Amino acid sequence: MIQSDPNALDFRPHVPDDYRPGIAVVGIGGIVKSSHLPAYQKFGIPIAAVYDIRPEATAGIQNDFPVGRVAKSFEEILTDPAIEVIDIATFPEHRIPLVQQALEAGKHVLSQKPLALDLASAQQLIGLADAKGLKLAVNQNGRWSPPWRVATLLLEQGAIGDLISITHLLDRSFRWTIGTHFERIPHWAIYDYTVHWIDITRTWMSELRPVSVRGRDYRTPNQPDESVTPWGLIIEIDYDNGATALIRSTGGEPGAPEGHPFFINGTDGKIWGSALGTEFVELFRGDEHHRFALEGAWFPDGFAGTMGELLSAIAEDREPSNSARHNLQSLQLTLAAVESADRDGEPVLIE
Repeated sequence: MIQSDPNALDFRPHVPDDYRPGIAVVGIGGIVKSSHLPAYQKFGIPIAAVYDIRPEATAGIQNDFPVGRVAKSFEEILTDPAIEVIDIATFPEHRIPLVQQALEAGKHVLSQKPLALDLASAQQLIGLADAKGLKLAVNQNGRWSPPWRVATLLLEQGAIGDLISITHLLDRSFRWTIGTHFERIPHWAIYDYTVHWIDITRTWMSELRPVSVRGRDYRTPNQPDESVTPWGLIIEIDYDNGATALIRSTGGEPGAPEGHPFFINGTDGKIWGSALGTEFVELFRGDEHHRFALEGAWFPDGFAGTMGELLSAIAEDREPSNSARHNLQSLQLTLAAVESADRDGEPVLIE
């Protein structure tokens, strides 16, 4: 029987007690300061060094976080034998060569998402990590959002039987993107934002094989002229057994409360909840109904989840659950959705 006791499902991030390698963070932007470093501090993950090509990005950082030192160059990070793991949190267009250099230098890597701009580059990095005997993980921190993590564990238990459908609603304003670098990314909401929802869908669908993706983004009626990137989007994924997934963004001004509701329907029951904003998760199965007590939040705890899983995998000599190899299908589906959006929603077949 599924328990509603929060201790029955171990959904919190795990950090190994007996493995504390030297860790460096490269690329000190707003998300690192608001989420990476606070998460590492909260869960006792020490950071040996940080580096950013812009000196102003690291100015005063040691006053805010227990960082060992501010490195003067990326080369200093690569040649330091005490640093075993590098968290690379730069923009996608700069990320591939940095990840490659880190792997060549013998470092395990946690790469920001999306891993690459194309599948071939991602596969090359996976091959390089394999050849070097190193772990390459992707910072899909949404997997450790408490409601999503509970849902993942329930699905692994077979709590609702075989999956029939997954539905996500992104009920949030994107007004905050105006004037930011995100507006310069083609199909930003699909490629950079919704990749989290595509990735958790890939995780929940597990071994089911996707056969086609349809993606479309569009300007919402209330989107101001000065806003460049489309706020509305729809992504549909079809699977070979008839299962389906739908992701839709309202992108407008939903009002309080904002949230990201999700519905997972199976042959024996349903899981529903909301992540990022309003947060809860419930299980319905026959006459059973469980509402799970949650603690923590996606931001910043999810960032401890990705790093903790990588460190655990290194300590246990196994592949991390958020490995680049596992994330490859998430990237494939994301790129297919972008390609479909370029074709105004024409389905893209998945090889």
